[in-house]
Amino acid sequence: MEEAEPITEKKKAIFNTTLSLIRDHGFHGTTMSLLIKNSGVAAGTIYHYFDSKDSLIIELHAYIRTILANALLESDDQSKSFKERFFTFWNRQWLFYTQNPDALYFIEQFVNSPYYLRCPYYQNDHCQNIITQFVKTGIDAAILKPMNYRIMGIMVHSSVLTAAKIKLKNQLPIGEEEVSQVIEMMWDGIVNKEAPASS
Repeated sequence: MEEAEPITEKKKAIFNTTLSLIRDHGFHGTTMSLLIKNSGVAAGTIYHYFDSKDSLIIELHAYIRTILANALLESDDQSKSFKERFFTFWNRQWLFYTQNPDALYFIEQFVNSPYYLRCPYYQNDHCQNIITQFVKTGIDAAILKPMNYRIMGIMVHSSVLTAAKIKLKNQLPIGEEEVSQVIEMMWDGIVNKEAPASS
């Protein structure tokens, strides 16, 4: 997983080991002692960065979301049509989750756990803000159907997660053609049919 910002190799090892442990044991089964045993990082160093498992998990969530936010911003070209930008946003998230399955599993666990509501980033999730603001722009411009932009943003993001899980679990073959079909299906579901064709 690419870095959101420069971090030490030891901190990166802690994050990567935590992701792996949570995928295998869940939040409850992942303990600091298990992390110390598997990360190769001394206990003192781990506690220097994080005073508890809770603080580690919350910071790890922020780290993952910042990586994805940066990837979305880097891939966005505002000179392109809104539809082209939508396709790019969707596809960039798809690539991130399929290339980082531990991150996908972590995010799903996180948003369905008490950590999400306790997290200081709950109201200021940069990644989610990018997605919802992009959708809001489309609604305000009458390119997308008029509805609650937050709900629409969540539904679009959920389609990415679902498709990525199907791919990662090998439930069905999903190649470039199928991915394009899914994105087109999502677009057809949210686009305002009265919008100008150039949008």
